[in-house]
Amino acid sequence: MTNFIAHATEYLPLLLHGVWLTVMITLLALCLATALGLVWALLRTSEIRSLAVPTRLLVDFVRGIPLLVVLFYIYFVAPEIGINLTALQAGTIGLGLAHSCYLGETFRAGIEAVDKGQVEAAKSIGMKRALMMRRVVLPQAVKIILPPYANNMIMLLKDSSLVSVISVQELTMQGKMLASSTFDNMTVFTLVALLYLCLTVPLNLFMRRVESYLGAAG
Repeated sequence: MTNFIAHATEYLPLLLHGVWLTVMITLLALCLATALGLVWALLRTSEIRSLAVPTRLLVDFVRGIPLLVVLFYIYFVAPEIGINLTALQAGTIGLGLAHSCYLGETFRAGIEAVDKGQVEAAKSIGMKRALMMRRVVLPQAVKIILPPYANNMIMLLKDSSLVSVISVQELTMQGKMLASSTFDNMTVFTLVALLYLCLTVPLNLFMRRVESYLGAAG
Protein backbone atom coordinates (compact mmCIF):
# COMPACT_ATOMS: atom_id res chain seq x y z
CA MET A 1 0.00 0.00 0.00
CA THR A 2 2.86 2.37 0.84
CA ASN A 3 4.46 1.67 -2.55
CA PHE A 4 1.13 2.27 -4.29
CA ILE A 5 0.72 5.69 -2.65
CA ALA A 6 4.33 6.65 -3.40
CA HIS A 7 4.02 5.67 -7.05
CA ALA A 8 0.56 7.23 -7.34
CA THR A 9 1.86 10.65 -6.30
CA GLU A 10 4.57 10.30 -8.95
CA TYR A 11 2.22 9.18 -11.75
CA LEU A 12 -0.79 11.40 -11.06
CA PRO A 13 0.55 14.63 -12.63
CA LEU A 14 1.08 12.83 -15.96
CA LEU A 15 -2.31 11.14 -15.83
CA LEU A 16 -4.08 14.38 -14.92
CA HIS A 17 -2.98 15.87 -18.24
CA GLY A 18 -4.84 12.99 -19.87
CA VAL A 19 -7.89 13.68 -17.67
CA TRP A 20 -8.01 17.28 -18.91
CA LEU A 21 -7.91 16.09 -22.53
CA THR A 22 -10.56 13.44 -21.85
CA VAL A 23 -12.91 16.05 -20.39
CA MET A 24 -12.31 18.44 -23.29
CA ILE A 25 -12.96 15.75 -25.93
CA THR A 26 -16.09 14.61 -24.09
CA LEU A 27 -17.54 18.12 -23.84
CA LEU A 28 -16.82 18.99 -27.47
CA ALA A 29 -18.17 15.67 -28.74
CA LEU A 30 -21.25 16.00 -26.50
CA CYS A 31 -22.05 19.45 -27.91
CA LEU A 32 -21.72 18.11 -31.45
CA ALA A 33 -23.73 14.96 -30.66
CA THR A 34 -26.52 16.96 -28.99
CA ALA A 35 -26.84 19.43 -31.86
CA LEU A 36 -26.77 16.75 -34.56
CA GLY A 37 -28.99 14.43 -32.53
CA LEU A 38 -31.67 17.11 -32.27
CA VAL A 39 -31.46 17.67 -36.03
CA TRP A 40 -31.81 13.92 -36.71
CA ALA A 41 -34.78 13.72 -34.33
CA LEU A 42 -36.59 16.67 -35.91
CA LEU A 43 -36.01 15.27 -39.39
CA ARG A 44 -37.08 11.76 -38.31
CA THR A 45 -40.36 13.11 -36.89
CA SER A 46 -40.99 15.31 -39.92
CA GLU A 47 -44.11 14.63 -41.97
CA ILE A 48 -42.00 15.09 -45.12
CA ARG A 49 -40.91 11.59 -46.15
CA SER A 50 -38.09 12.90 -48.34
CA LEU A 51 -36.48 14.18 -45.12
CA ALA A 52 -37.52 11.45 -42.69
CA VAL A 53 -36.52 8.40 -44.73
CA PRO A 54 -32.93 9.43 -45.68
CA THR A 55 -32.33 10.52 -42.07
CA ARG A 56 -33.51 7.14 -40.76
CA LEU A 57 -31.18 5.37 -43.22
CA LEU A 58 -28.25 7.57 -42.19
CA VAL A 59 -28.86 6.98 -38.47
CA ASP A 60 -29.20 3.22 -38.95
CA PHE A 61 -26.06 3.14 -41.09
CA VAL A 62 -23.87 4.96 -38.56
CA ARG A 63 -25.31 2.98 -35.63
CA GLY A 64 -24.48 -0.23 -37.47
CA ILE A 65 -20.76 0.60 -37.72
CA PRO A 66 -18.43 0.05 -34.72
CA LEU A 67 -17.15 3.31 -33.26
CA LEU A 68 -13.55 2.25 -33.85
CA VAL A 69 -14.25 1.89 -37.57
CA VAL A 70 -15.83 5.35 -37.64
CA LEU A 71 -12.71 6.79 -36.00
CA PHE A 72 -10.39 4.94 -38.40
CA TYR A 73 -12.42 6.10 -41.39
CA ILE A 74 -12.37 9.77 -40.38
CA TYR A 75 -8.68 9.76 -39.42
CA PHE A 76 -7.15 7.46 -42.04
CA VAL A 77 -9.56 7.46 -45.00
CA ALA A 78 -10.78 11.07 -45.05
CA PRO A 79 -7.30 12.44 -45.98
CA GLU A 80 -7.46 10.41 -49.20
CA ILE A 81 -10.35 12.62 -50.34
CA GLY A 82 -8.66 15.83 -49.17
CA ILE A 83 -10.08 16.10 -45.64
CA ASN A 84 -7.07 16.38 -43.33
CA LEU A 85 -7.83 16.41 -39.62
CA THR A 86 -5.66 16.22 -36.54
CA ALA A 87 -6.12 13.18 -34.30
CA LEU A 88 -7.95 15.35 -31.77
CA GLN A 89 -10.33 16.73 -34.40
CA ALA A 90 -10.96 13.30 -35.90
CA GLY A 91 -11.61 11.79 -32.47
CA THR A 92 -14.02 14.55 -31.47
CA ILE A 93 -15.94 14.44 -34.75
CA GLY A 94 -16.07 10.64 -34.76
CA LEU A 95 -17.39 10.46 -31.20
CA GLY A 96 -19.86 13.27 -31.82
CA LEU A 97 -21.17 11.76 -35.05
CA ALA A 98 -21.57 8.24 -33.63
CA HIS A 99 -23.29 9.36 -30.45
CA SER A 100 -25.50 11.85 -32.30
CA CYS A 101 -27.29 8.89 -33.85
CA TYR A 102 -28.00 7.35 -30.45
CA LEU A 103 -29.07 10.70 -29.03
CA GLY A 104 -31.20 11.30 -32.11
CA GLU A 105 -33.19 8.16 -31.33
CA THR A 106 -33.47 9.24 -27.69
CA PHE A 107 -34.75 12.67 -28.70
CA ARG A 108 -37.16 11.16 -31.23
CA ALA A 109 -38.62 8.82 -28.63
CA GLY A 110 -39.06 11.73 -26.21
CA ILE A 111 -40.77 13.88 -28.84
CA GLU A 112 -43.13 11.08 -29.87
CA ALA A 113 -43.98 10.34 -26.21
CA VAL A 114 -45.55 13.79 -25.74
CA ASP A 115 -49.34 13.59 -25.57
CA LYS A 116 -50.72 13.74 -29.11
CA GLY A 117 -53.70 15.74 -27.86
CA GLN A 118 -51.46 18.66 -26.97
CA VAL A 119 -49.84 18.54 -30.39
CA GLU A 120 -53.25 18.59 -32.07
CA ALA A 121 -54.37 21.45 -29.82
CA ALA A 122 -51.29 23.47 -30.80
CA LYS A 123 -51.99 22.83 -34.47
CA SER A 124 -55.63 23.78 -34.05
CA ILE A 125 -54.75 27.26 -32.82
CA GLY A 126 -52.50 27.79 -35.84
CA MET A 127 -49.06 27.14 -34.36
CA LYS A 128 -46.36 26.49 -36.91
CA ARG A 129 -44.23 23.36 -36.41
CA ALA A 130 -41.15 25.27 -35.23
CA LEU A 131 -43.12 27.26 -32.65
CA MET A 132 -45.02 24.17 -31.51
CA MET A 133 -41.77 22.27 -31.00
CA ARG A 134 -40.20 25.10 -29.05
CA ARG A 135 -43.16 25.93 -26.79
CA VAL A 136 -45.16 22.72 -26.47
CA VAL A 137 -43.26 19.57 -27.40
CA LEU A 138 -39.61 20.05 -26.42
CA PRO A 139 -40.22 21.43 -22.88
CA GLN A 140 -42.26 18.31 -22.06
CA ALA A 141 -39.92 15.96 -23.89
CA VAL A 142 -36.94 17.11 -21.79
CA LYS A 143 -38.18 15.23 -18.70
CA ILE A 144 -38.52 12.04 -20.74
CA ILE A 145 -35.20 12.49 -22.51
CA LEU A 146 -33.04 13.42 -19.52
CA PRO A 147 -32.38 9.95 -17.95
CA PRO A 148 -31.25 8.28 -21.22
CA TYR A 149 -29.39 11.47 -22.16
CA ALA A 150 -27.43 11.26 -18.89
CA ASN A 151 -26.62 7.61 -19.58
CA ASN A 152 -25.41 8.50 -23.06
CA MET A 153 -23.26 11.29 -21.66
CA ILE A 154 -21.51 8.82 -19.35
CA MET A 155 -21.12 6.32 -22.20
CA LEU A 156 -19.57 9.08 -24.31
CA LEU A 157 -17.12 9.89 -21.51
CA LYS A 158 -16.05 6.24 -21.34
CA ASP A 159 -16.00 5.85 -25.13
CA SER A 160 -13.55 8.76 -25.31
CA SER A 161 -10.92 6.19 -24.32
CA LEU A 162 -11.22 4.75 -27.86
CA VAL A 163 -9.61 7.83 -29.40
CA SER A 164 -6.34 6.55 -27.94
CA VAL A 165 -6.15 4.18 -30.95
CA ILE A 166 -5.61 7.18 -33.23
CA SER A 167 -2.87 8.52 -30.91
CA VAL A 168 -4.87 11.12 -28.95
CA GLN A 169 -3.07 11.35 -25.61
CA GLU A 170 -6.13 11.31 -23.36
CA LEU A 171 -6.31 9.42 -20.06
CA THR A 172 -6.15 5.89 -21.48
CA MET A 173 -3.25 6.69 -23.82
CA GLN A 174 -1.36 8.43 -21.01
CA GLY A 175 -1.89 5.32 -18.91
CA LYS A 176 -0.60 3.05 -21.69
CA MET A 177 2.52 5.15 -22.20
CA LEU A 178 3.19 5.40 -18.48
CA ALA A 179 2.73 1.66 -17.97
CA SER A 180 5.03 0.83 -20.88
CA SER A 181 7.79 3.05 -19.49
CA THR A 182 7.47 2.01 -15.81
CA PHE A 183 6.22 -1.60 -16.18
CA ASP A 184 4.01 -0.81 -13.18
CA ASN A 185 0.77 -1.94 -14.79
CA MET A 186 -1.07 -2.56 -11.52
CA THR A 187 -0.59 0.96 -10.15
CA VAL A 188 -1.04 2.80 -13.42
CA PHE A 189 -4.24 1.14 -14.58
CA THR A 190 -5.70 1.17 -11.07
CA LEU A 191 -5.17 4.94 -11.09
CA VAL A 192 -6.70 5.20 -14.58
CA ALA A 193 -9.79 3.30 -13.41
CA LEU A 194 -10.09 5.47 -10.29
CA LEU A 195 -9.78 8.67 -12.32
CA TYR A 196 -12.56 7.54 -14.65
CA LEU A 197 -14.71 6.83 -11.58
CA CYS A 198 -13.91 10.31 -10.27
CA LEU A 199 -15.37 11.68 -13.51
CA THR A 200 -18.40 9.43 -13.93
CA VAL A 201 -19.70 9.11 -10.35
CA PRO A 202 -20.14 12.88 -9.68
CA LEU A 203 -21.69 13.28 -13.15
CA ASN A 204 -24.16 10.50 -12.37
CA LEU A 205 -25.07 12.06 -9.02
CA PHE A 206 -25.47 15.51 -10.59
CA MET A 207 -27.81 14.21 -13.28
CA ARG A 208 -29.90 12.42 -10.65
CA ARG A 209 -30.26 15.71 -8.78
CA VAL A 210 -31.34 17.45 -11.98
CA GLU A 211 -33.89 14.70 -12.68
CA SER A 212 -35.27 15.01 -9.13
CA TYR A 213 -35.50 18.78 -9.48
CA LEU A 214 -37.35 18.57 -12.78
CA GLY A 215 -39.65 15.91 -11.35
CA ALA A 216 -40.47 18.10 -8.35
CA ALA A 217 -40.94 21.16 -10.58
CA GLY A 218 -43.31 19.19 -12.80
